[in-house]
Amino acid sequence: MLNTYLDILPEVADALANNRPVVALESTIISHGMPYPRNVETALLVERTIRDSGATPATIAIIEGRLKVGLSEAEITHLGQAGTAVTKVSRRDIPFMVAGKKDGATTVAATMILAEMAGIKVFATGGIGGVHRGAQETFDISADLQELASTDVAVVCAGAKSILDLALTREYLETQGVPVIGYQTSSLPAFYTRESEHGVDYRLDSAQQIAAALKAKWTMGLTGGVVVANPIPQEFAMPVERINAVIEQALAEADEQGISGKDSTPFLLARVCELTGGNSLDSNIQLVLNNAKLGAEIAKEYCQS
Repeated sequence: MLNTYLDILPEVADALANNRPVVALESTIISHGMPYPRNVETALLVERTIRDSGATPATIAIIEGRLKVGLSEAEITHLGQAGTAVTKVSRRDIPFMVAGKKDGATTVAATMILAEMAGIKVFATGGIGGVHRGAQETFDISADLQELASTDVAVVCAGAKSILDLALTREYLETQGVPVIGYQTSSLPAFYTRESEHGVDYRLDSAQQIAAALKAKWTMGLTGGVVVANPIPQEFAMPVERINAVIEQALAEADEQGISGKDSTPFLLARVCELTGGNSLDSNIQLVLNNAKLGAEIAKEYCQS
């Protein structure tokens, strides 16, 4: 039945059929995360990084109502040029994009869903969504967290986006039984910075250890995803005081302008980029590349385990 809606790029389908490593990639980062042409350049560079690391990239999106697992360069360019005119798609939106034959850029949650449909176990991104600051009043919690609770995909990321409430995000993940692995760290990375005041559930120091844990979890029928928190490389990390001040300013501006819901993250990331003179965008790109490399290593080990 899935074949009615799902298109898997031949390169990706061949890798999956022959137990070769595949790493899923999201498309919201293309349409909503960066300006054109930097977004397209970065998306293609991330794919190249995964190939150079010995795995097959599968960028995921919805194009004219088709669920696409693996995109052509022309499709990636289309998403980058269209930018925010492309709908940002989470779980609730998928059937409407399909029925309306529309384009959709997949969030972490939607990318996990399509990756699982295709049989991909490892997904590399920038940072996951989480519990937004002030959620005690707004109940603004990213659908990414609920997807992690139920969908069997490991998400390699630089922690949760630092614009979020990290303490509540950790509590939510714990409640939902989602393990948070720190790759070579005992501290939860905070996207632009390597550390936070929050810990991880388990520190694992190799891709082989992570793959073994994933295999054990899913072989035993323990459903749900795993967060693999991979700190941004030291040379690209931003000073904690500087980035925290910028985030506080961006949050205040979002509140003043009444920006909330799924519009808040793109606004905040763009505003942080402006306030840092573009430095945060450079950091963002480097952490995605770093996650792509680790994702490829984990996928390779998973195929061999």
